[in-house]
Amino acid sequence: MAFNGTWKIDRNENYEKFMETMGVNMMKRKLGAHDNLKITIQQDGNKFTVKESSNFRNIDIEFTLGVNFEYSLADGTELSGSWNMEGNKLVGTFTRKDNGKALTAYREIIGDELVQTYVYEGVEAKRIFKR
Repeated sequence: MAFNGTWKIDRNENYEKFMETMGVNMMKRKLGAHDNLKITIQQDGNKFTVKESSNFRNIDIEFTLGVNFEYSLADGTELSGSWNMEGNKLVGTFTRKDNGKALTAYREIIGDELVQTYVYEGVEAKRIFKR
């Protein structure tokens, strides 16, 4: 339940390079790097409800650990995959619908921060959130 709460983006590391590798155009990359993302996470056992709100969209995502679901990124990229718990870390394994390539995401609490790490085509980026 450590993930529960509302988290606001504090900083990004290598996020623009990650978006470029994902195929996001330059204008969307510039906007995406300053999206003011806020995430609210509620965990109830193996079920999670995540509310994402940013300058560009508001979306509610519900998932159960280990169960595949479909998700669309802010740039419109469609994914299919699931989240699992590995120790104290949420690990998401997703496949892009357009090209079949893998995107891995991690969420973990480090100190008083929520760190989201994304890995795609060998490029790693981090988005760090504070409560």
